[in-house]
Amino acid sequence: MNKVNWKFDNTYSKLSKSFRELIKPTPVHNPEIVIFNHQLAEDINLDISKLNNKELSNIFSGNDLPKNSKTLAQAYAGHQFGHFTMLGDGRAILLGEHLDTKKNRYDIQFKGSGRTSFSRGGDGRAALGPMLREYVISEAMHALNIPTTRSLAVVKTGEKVVRENLLEGAILTRIASSHIRVGTFQFIAATQNIENLNTLIDYTINRHYPELNISKFKAFDLLNMVIERQCNLVINWMRVGFIHGVMNTDNMSISGETIDYGPCAFMDHYDPKTVFSSIDKYGRYAFSNQPPITKWNLARFAECIVPLIDKSEDYAIKLATDLIDNFQNVYEDKWLKMMKNKLGLFGEEKNDKKLITDLLDWMEKNKADYTNTFCYLMGENSNDDIYKKNNFLEWKHKWEMRSKSNNSSKENQIKLMKKNNPIIIPRNHKVEEALTEAEKGNLEKITKILSFLKDPYSNKEITSEYKIPNPESNKKYQTYCGT
Repeated sequence: MNKVNWKFDNTYSKLSKSFRELIKPTPVHNPEIVIFNHQLAEDINLDISKLNNKELSNIFSGNDLPKNSKTLAQAYAGHQFGHFTMLGDGRAILLGEHLDTKKNRYDIQFKGSGRTSFSRGGDGRAALGPMLREYVISEAMHALNIPTTRSLAVVKTGEKVVRENLLEGAILTRIASSHIRVGTFQFIAATQNIENLNTLIDYTINRHYPELNISKFKAFDLLNMVIERQCNLVINWMRVGFIHGVMNTDNMSISGETIDYGPCAFMDHYDPKTVFSSIDKYGRYAFSNQPPITKWNLARFAECIVPLIDKSEDYAIKLATDLIDNFQNVYEDKWLKMMKNKLGLFGEEKNDKKLITDLLDWMEKNKADYTNTFCYLMGENSNDDIYKKNNFLEWKHKWEMRSKSNNSSKENQIKLMKKNNPIIIPRNHKVEEALTEAEKGNLEKITKILSFLKDPYSNKEITSEYKIPNPESNKKYQTYCGT
């Protein structure tokens, strides 16, 4: 197994047993490569040029493990829909940590690779559809310039998995800067082992925030940095209309990457209450709830590290609480700047926020498409008569008047807008069409949608069917976790 130039340096496996279980993937019957991300492989300096499809299939199913890999399942906990549970990788196994030529470190993880001690009665397997969904959406998010885990390969296992029906089994290879989660800290905090908590703080800082190594207040500064990254992440989600769908604390990465694409989807017509997940019965993770849930999850992170913020528990709680309470102010400032960028507005005027909220209110009342409305304002053609309505034209006039005070050219305004408003997003119905065909063995639509999503901000000729939302229907679109 020297045909792939893996450069493994497996630091997580050296942590104490509290953090992980050393375990190998369960071999599969008849692996077959479905899709492979050649560009990503090149980006992280993996050379697979000497491999045929059979060899690729064996490697990325876990049947043929590299000699320097150190396979393990990570332990973590999580608040799932608000309820605390001890969890861990129940169907995922870390192959190892690969270093590229610039010493960037990447977790190489198999998802759907078999049972672990954390499986809690699950089969440890995954179905083809959800794994391809994660491949498509995570790669789309990367192209949208949003921090995210990425997908390197999907392999069919040649075995069936039992869900509501018998489904084709599959394994996804996921690439991440790490899989350290808020839930990782919750797991260690729950054991009340301060030494392990200190170890996790130091490990996280070394891996993601090395600039904090000189800090005298590492835990406090780490909390501050994580708050900043998570705030930036959710701002990006709101910018493109992305709905994660299952923002449990075990699905919040300490690195600030989007992780765990289960019942995720993109909003078509603007509605802050939009929910797609079949398991989110009460809208806990609705589009507009994503910022407050981010704050809630960060508060859970803060609780874990309070013992290391200050020797005085009361003072530590005050320091952490002040940071968490300030999240709303930080978010609102960043949100306003982001929305002004979407509208191409420079400088500050007192009515900017009202101009933005008036547009969103109009979009909600008229069921206007979130993505296409901003595209229309950038000059994209639209056959939708909605933009000819008087109430929209009145708002547009106010926006044009405000734009005149930009002290910048129209070209610069459009340039700013084009940088922040995608022409194309993964339209839910087009993703479903592609997945349905892929499950029948036809990858043509998956390949096509991926090719369009590679350059979402471009004004190139994208087939119009990929730009328009799904026609209104009495049937509510729902997404599923895939477990």
